[in-house]
Amino acid sequence: MAHTETISHVAESSAKKKKKKWISYSVLFILPSFILYTLFVIYPTLNSVNLSFTSWDGINPQIKYIGFDNFIEMWNSKRVHNALRNTLVLSISLVVLENIVAILLAMLVDQVRWFKNLFRSIFYFPVLLSGIVMGFVWAIIFNYNFGVISQMLDKIGLGALKIDWLGNPNYAMIAIIVTTVWKGAGYYMIIYLAGLQGIPPELHEAAAIDGASRWQQFRRITFPLLAGSMTVSMMLSMINALKIFDQIAVMTDGGPGFATETMTYIVYKVGFGELRQGYGTALSLILFLLILIVSLIQVRLLRKREVQM
Repeated sequence: MAHTETISHVAESSAKKKKKKWISYSVLFILPSFILYTLFVIYPTLNSVNLSFTSWDGINPQIKYIGFDNFIEMWNSKRVHNALRNTLVLSISLVVLENIVAILLAMLVDQVRWFKNLFRSIFYFPVLLSGIVMGFVWAIIFNYNFGVISQMLDKIGLGALKIDWLGNPNYAMIAIIVTTVWKGAGYYMIIYLAGLQGIPPELHEAAAIDGASRWQQFRRITFPLLAGSMTVSMMLSMINALKIFDQIAVMTDGGPGFATETMTYIVYKVGFGELRQGYGTALSLILFLLILIVSLIQVRLLRKREVQM
């Protein structure tokens, strides 16, 4: 009996040593990544909170603390209110349109029998383009004087219908939305396509035998079973829309006037253009909180929808 207890004790001691050794190796592998993450993410984030209470210009080594003055100015600024409104309009529009287009493209590709990979690659190709390059291309397309749209209207005798897409405050945001949907829809198409391929074909076959139309099949079978894919796509689409920058910088520079200036772009303009790093940092913190709150609400609502379906 004593011999058995000794063996059990030795085995337990050996297991504990192996566990400690495994933990030590795990810590050793994690440590480099944790150090880099701390240096480039955690520390800058905490330092941003500190800088948001200053009037630092980004150059002067002396930092003056001004308390909540940046946040008070932000609260009373019509420019910030306009940027916040533009951000919300742009985000909601992109989430809705990108996901609608992505679902349509995914269903189209899923129904193709020949060259399916070719069509998938064609629709996904805009995602691979740099935001800057894509912005320049669409800025030329929308140009009032020599853009593709204007030239086509001139050639068919409808020059009177030309619109200054990027120079008119009423149409500049529409141009940004169209450009971003064209670039981003292919990314979400892949997510929806994976969801479509996970739906058993027997469900559609049974529904077709029962006399269900294509619309009824989509509404009662396809759409509910895409709930998981929709949660991921809409969340990613919202986050990307809230921090959009490239297209605005290249196509409109926040104009005409402040018609397309968003929270992300005003942070850049204030922090680097006007040399008000303290105020720009305060704006970036508000943007961070906005993204966090909207994402949490969105995930909660979409998860609830998944359960209901």
